[in-house]
Order: sequence, then structure tokens, then C-alpha cells
Amino acid sequence: MFNINDIKNGITFLFEDNIYQVIEFLHVKPGKGAAFVKAKLKNLRTGSITEKTFNTSIKLEKAIISKQGMQYLYNSGDVYNFMNMETYEQIEISKQQLGDDAKYLKEGINVNITFYEGEMLGIELPEKIEYTVTKTEPAVKGNTTNNALKEAYMENDLMVKVPLFIEEGENIIVSTKDGKYDSRA
Repeated sequence: MFNINDIKNGITFLFEDNIYQVIEFLHVKPGKGAAFVKAKLKNLRTGSITEKTFNTSIKLEKAIISKQGMQYLYNSGDVYNFMNMETYEQIEISKQQLGDDAKYLKEGINVNITFYEGEMLGIELPEKIEYTVTKTEPAVKGNTTNNALKEAYMENDLMVKVPLFIEEGENIIVSTKDGKYDSRA
């Protein structure tokens, strides 16, 4: 248990039968009335973001989240297979459980899989991942408007907008936070 006044970014807790992680928070002390805490929270079971207001006298139960480093092996339809590199134990995760993170997976990539008391909550991707461009239009000479972008497809069928100078076969870095081109590899 912890007091809501001790809240920090990244802390995980149980509330209303859900597991939340604090994204950001604000202690509010109005001129009149009691102080309160306004928090932006991520539901670790559903991935949804919500805002909640807490009275400062409330106590919350901490949720101890464990992480296991695993390597993505392959997918078979909507089932994705991961292997623990220490024990060689394999687990399967559905595309529905992975949500938007599934589109960033490529064979051999290392991820952290988060668990709460044996319940798989999701995966944590690396911030940036290197991909090979498999399909894109060639650059057109003279088409040099500021920050012009074109569509490029990666080896895992992920589509990313890239600068015009990027060619097929090149390796690029993509941010998993927003799915945008970061740089050449």
C-alpha cells in the first residue's frame, strides 16, 4: 500500500480491479476545498489511457510487475511466438493481446514481456528498431520540396513515411513510440 501523495511516474497499482501505470500526475491544491491528485493512467490490461482524480487521503495497493526478456521468433496467423533466451521456454501471444505493438515485430528482435502474478500484460519494444526497406518508389529528380516524404515498406510489411533519398535495400531506424522514420542505420 502507498499513499496517493507518494505517486511517481511509472509506478503501477491496482484500482477498481485493473492494473494502472502512472504516465503523468499533478498535485492540485485549490484555494478552497481539499487538495487532490489528477493522474493520467495507462490500463496495463487494455492499453487504454484514462484520467482519474484522487482524494489525497486515499491509499492504493502497489502492483508488482515482473519483466522477462524474450526474443520474438515467428508468427503463425494471429499467434506470435516468443522464447526466453535463458530457459528456452516458448510462449504464444495473440495479436489481440499485442495490439499495435505487433506491427513492429520482426524475427530475432528482443523484447520485455510484462507479467502480473503470472498474467501476461503485454510487451515492451525497444525505443528504436532497424528495418530493411523492401519496397519504395525511386526518388524523382527535381522533386526536392522541403521535408518531402514517400511511403516505404519494411521486411515485416510495416509502412513508414521516409525522406525521398531512401532507396530499396537500405536499412533505416524507426521509432516505436510514433512509428516514424528516425534515421539511416
